[in-house]
Amino acid sequence: MIRLSKRLQAVAHQVKSHGVTADIGCDHGFTSIYLIEQGLADHVIAMDINEGPLERAREHVTESGLTEQIELRLSDGAKKLVPGEADTLLISGMGGALICKILEDSSEIVERAQELVLSPQSEWSVVRHYLHKHGFMIAAETMVLDQGKYYLIMRAVPGQEHYSDEMEYIYGRYLLEHGDTCLISFLEKEETRLQGILNKMASRELSEQAARQKQELEQEQVLVQQAKEICLHRKEG
Repeated sequence: MIRLSKRLQAVAHQVKSHGVTADIGCDHGFTSIYLIEQGLADHVIAMDINEGPLERAREHVTESGLTEQIELRLSDGAKKLVPGEADTLLISGMGGALICKILEDSSEIVERAQELVLSPQSEWSVVRHYLHKHGFMIAAETMVLDQGKYYLIMRAVPGQEHYSDEMEYIYGRYLLEHGDTCLISFLEKEETRLQGILNKMASRELSEQAARQKQELEQEQVLVQQAKEICLHRKEG
């Protein structure tokens, strides 16, 4: 049985279709194997743009005895999928802008998917805006702390949704409304980081550019504090 990191387990367990999952950027193939072993998918199409990782994935799939349930494809993003072939598109371990590009480059495939399971390593708000713009609503989000780093995992399904407050795009309406404990921890760390930078700035004369940067950091600090207050209130309520 495959043992995944805390992050990858959280990613895998956001797959709810129990049908065909396309693991885009499958790397070593462990997530694909885990999905089958845990009954989270009936079939997996493991895809990677590079031959090296795909060959390693092939070795692991063969060792696991799951060659009939996991097929491997050399593919730039989701381009080697046929529209309607995959119920779930799973993309993790990439920056938010790259995830959006992969989705944009295969729009016909994305439109036919039942769900998207995404774990952007950066630019969270960019991904949320993209999903809303392209006919998806965010059904669930979770955050995990794994080896000292915070990771976001989101599950999106077809539907119309729009957030009225930019804070919800930055930190996630779902996480805020559910008083997510890991998000609170992340926000507290952000508070400490921002205050540390501002303390250093306070002790020296600032150029015009640095003064503008200080103002932007202060605005970000206020946003972080507001988000934390919402989270704490929801958690206590």
